[in-house]
Order: sequence, then C-alpha cells, then structure tokens
Amino acid sequence: MSIQILDNQVIDQIAAGEVVERPAHLVKEIVENALDAGATEITVDFKNGGRTVRVEDNGHGIVAAELPLALARHATSKIKSVHDIWRIQSYGFRGEALASIAAVSRMTLTSRTRHEDVGHRLIAEYGHVGPVQPIGAAIGTSIAIEGLFENVPARLKFLKSDTGEAAAIKTQMKALALVRPDVSVRIRHDGEFAAYWPAVENFAQRVKQILNEDELYEGRAELDGVHVHAVLSSPDRTVGNSRQIWTLVQQRFVQDRGMQAAVLDAYRQLLMHGEYPIAAIDLRCDPEFVDVNVSPTKSQVKFQNASLVFRAVHRAVRDVLEKAPWRVNLLTTAITPPLTPAPPIAVDATEAACDQQESFALSSAPVTTSLVSAHSPQVRRVESTTHEPTVSWSALEVLGQAKMTYILTQSRTAVVIVDQHAAHERILFERIMVGVRVGSLEVQNFLLPQTVEFSEELAHELMNATEDWNKLGFVLEMTGPTRIAIQAAPAILPTERLPALLESIADEHVRHGGSFRLDKALGDVVATMACHSAVRAGQMLSIEEMRSLLAQMDEFPLSSFCPHGRPVFVEYPFHKLERDFGRIV
Repeated sequence: MSIQILDNQVIDQIAAGEVVERPAHLVKEIVENALDAGATEITVDFKNGGRTVRVEDNGHGIVAAELPLALARHATSKIKSVHDIWRIQSYGFRGEALASIAAVSRMTLTSRTRHEDVGHRLIAEYGHVGPVQPIGAAIGTSIAIEGLFENVPARLKFLKSDTGEAAAIKTQMKALALVRPDVSVRIRHDGEFAAYWPAVENFAQRVKQILNEDELYEGRAELDGVHVHAVLSSPDRTVGNSRQIWTLVQQRFVQDRGMQAAVLDAYRQLLMHGEYPIAAIDLRCDPEFVDVNVSPTKSQVKFQNASLVFRAVHRAVRDVLEKAPWRVNLLTTAITPPLTPAPPIAVDATEAACDQQESFALSSAPVTTSLVSAHSPQVRRVESTTHEPTVSWSALEVLGQAKMTYILTQSRTAVVIVDQHAAHERILFERIMVGVRVGSLEVQNFLLPQTVEFSEELAHELMNATEDWNKLGFVLEMTGPTRIAIQAAPAILPTERLPALLESIADEHVRHGGSFRLDKALGDVVATMACHSAVRAGQMLSIEEMRSLLAQMDEFPLSSFCPHGRPVFVEYPFHKLERDFGRIV
C-alpha cells in the first residue's frame, strides 16, 4: 500500500476521538475554555446523555474576526512558543478542542466582547464551517452542541446509557467546580435544575459545598516547593470506593494514582478493609515541575519527582489525622467533664515514676492478675484553657463491664460503651510504634527461650530478616531446620502470647508474598503485635482497671479507632433511651 496524506475530515475525526471520547470530555473542554476566558458564571444545560449540550459563560468573549480561528485546528491564544508548553498556566492550550468537537457535531458558537455592540454567531456542521453573522447576545460566549457523534456511528456504540453519561458529566462538573471556588456554576439536566454552586471564598468551603459534607478537616504541607492543601473526612466517615478522593494539580482535576495512594496510606490503621475516605487534595508547584501534556484529555500529569509529591500529600493528610480534630465533635456530646472541674492534682517525682510503671501494666498482666499497678495514681480531669468543653475519656463515669468485653460508662448526656480490646489495642499500637521509631523499646531477655515450629522454607525466610526483627525488639535464633527460638522480645508484650504472635506475623509474611521489609510492613506488624498483646474480649476487669484504660486512651488522639480501623466506642444519647422508653415523644 502506498503512503498517503489523510484528508482533513479524517484528521479531524481522529483528533476528536482523542480529545472527545464521550460527552463528559466535551463539557470539560468547553468549560475549561470558559474558565480561561475569565468567566465568573457558567451554566451547563444538557440533554440526551450529553449529546445535546449548551454551555454559557460571562467571560471575555471572542471578537468576530477570530471566531473562524476558534474552530481551526492548532489555533490557540494560550501559548506562543515551545517554551510556553513547559510553563502551562491555562486549562486549554492544544488548540484542538473546539475544532475536534465541531468535527463530530452541529455546533453553534455565539460570542460578544465588552468592546462590541452586538454579538456574532458561527455555525459548523460536522466540520463544515459557515460564515460569521451578527446577532444580539450578552457579553460572554455560548456554545450549543447537537447531534454529537451522529456522523461517527461507531463512537455512538461505545457510549453508555443516557443515565451513565449524565452521571459522568455531573462528576466532571463537580471536579471543575472544585478547582475554581470563585466561579458560580449552574447545571440543568433534561430541562430540570440539577445543581447550583455559588462562588465561595476558599477551597475548603467549595469542597464541603460540592461534596455536601459539613464535617471535613483541613491540612497543609510544603516540601521543596510542592504545596498541598488537603480537605478530608474523619476515619468514621467513609464510603465504599475510592471515587470520593479528588486530586487537583495546578487547579486542574487529574487522576493520579500516586496522590491517591498517599491519601490511602495516610489513613492506614484507621480504616477497615473496603472503607475509603472522602478527601480533596489541591497541589500547587512550579509549572516546570509537572507536565500536563501527557494525555490528550489532560486527565493525567507527570511529575519530575513523584516521590516528593507522595510525601507532601501524605504529610498534609497524616498531620490532620494525628491531630484528630473531629474528636471534639465526636465526643463532646458523649464525654463532658463535671460542671465544676476537679482541681489539678500535683504530680511529684514518685508519682511520675508510678505513671511510667502503670503505662506497661495493661499490656503485660495475665488474665488472672490486676491490670493496674498497686501505686496507680488518681485519674486526672483535663482542664480546658478555653471556654469549650474538655474532651477526656477519663471524665467518663465507669458503671461496669458487659459480657466481660465492653466497658459501660456514662457522661451527662449519654451512655458510652467502650470495646476494651480495641481500646487497649490502639494504646499498645501507638506505644510500640513510638518505641520502634526512636529505638526505645524495652527488651526482655529470656532464661528459657520459647520455640516455634515453621516450615523449613519459612523458617529460613524469617531468619533472613533478622535485622528487621531486631528493630522490633525480637532476638530470634534458629535451633533446628524448622525451629526458631525466641531469645528476647519487647517487654510490653505478654510472654505467654509470643509463639502465637510470631506465627501470626509469619502467616502475614507468607500471604503478602514474602520479602518482609520493616519500613513497608511496620504498621501492619505492629498492629498484629498490639492485637495479640491487648486485653481480650471475655477478660474480667476491675473498676480501677477500666478507669486506668480510659485514662491511657487520653494520651492518644486516635484512640477512637483500633489499628485495624474498628470503632473503639459507641454512644447512646439519653434522649434516645428516653424516647425508646416512651418518656418523651
């Protein structure tokens, strides 16, 4: 076959297939042009799953003489030279969007600038452009699309149902509205009002507005010129998939797996399997640090240093989670100090030493012994330095224990039930993590080592990770082809549970494909250690032991979730009980 130059119609349809894969992409391109034109109000009206669309804006408009250029390929006002490609400051810059859309639809382009007395209209039918005609119009631009893809039946076949395509358009509009809080957006679908998002002052307000969530929390981070603003939900407000993680780069909605992975990694040990947070990440950087030209639809970007981006996003999200700002909202109704706070208790050196001793009491005591040191200090009330109520687990009044598993407590407004195992699990997890990171874990050496049997292959693999085990406080010795002896272990762990703990970690090692690396598996391994060491469900606790457990929960902001993401407590407000008993209506 001889090589031939394609005619313009084929070229235009190929370009349309790259830029406009579905109606949502068409809407995205037109709205981005409106944003580049300085629009502060945008209206999107669509029918038939987006095959009929009208987008109106109040932007700068297009002068009559340049209307034909707007539909010409590779014609743009966004870049002037090759150097501009690496410092993109606008949404559109390829100069192909309107030309590609006009090639596969009937387009009516109407525009008027503030310097013109009348507007002008240009009609294009499947690539054939008509003359420019004067017409009355408001300042700004209106683009009407009809009969999308009717000249390309093959592309029509791949469209989803009208409902599916409409959902994609609404999702796309949410993303576009997120990146520009200063722009008012209206959406009409099949003649019915679908959404209105008036302009707001900042990104956090926009996220709450678009995602219809009130209780979201802000975090920021800056690493080597990468600035991240994160707005996210508490770990107890989750959804069943990752579609509510929105990633924005340079005020552009993108689908970046690395940024999404950073968000999910920051939530580790806070969510159960199958749970995903609600989060919006706004990343800004030097334009030369990111390439937005790697995808025809501009839905993906490429960073010069993806690792730096991961760390910046992770830090912005994790800093919020570790402060647990939702704790006040979560617990003020459940945990409220007395109306007259108890005076602070003086702490001398002896009592401080007792505190240090008590911190290990819960972890190391067997089932048959007390979980609280004989010199346990009186539980403290935390005094607030503000007028807001103080949040304190130890302010709860302990009533007793249910099923030897749940600590029954009450505040002035609710009954609060605490899962003793989940609560202690979080306490131990946090303490072990700190000890591992700073190298301060107290290690207990055994006169009589405990032995554990493994398969020969797994025993050798575990011994190959000796350095990692040492960091966790374990000293292991291979005493036979399949036998490993535990010579030493962290003092915080109950001795009698060590064999089962090592077997559990080994099992996870196999299920995750081997190659145990502490830096990657630290959280999971420590969560397993905490789980095997915490007080059990079915273990009787005294009132003093339960109070001690609640007091230790006050040390850690994330104490309302166990390391596996399960909730530590549930709350039953008194007004609900009174309604259930018929005392109130």
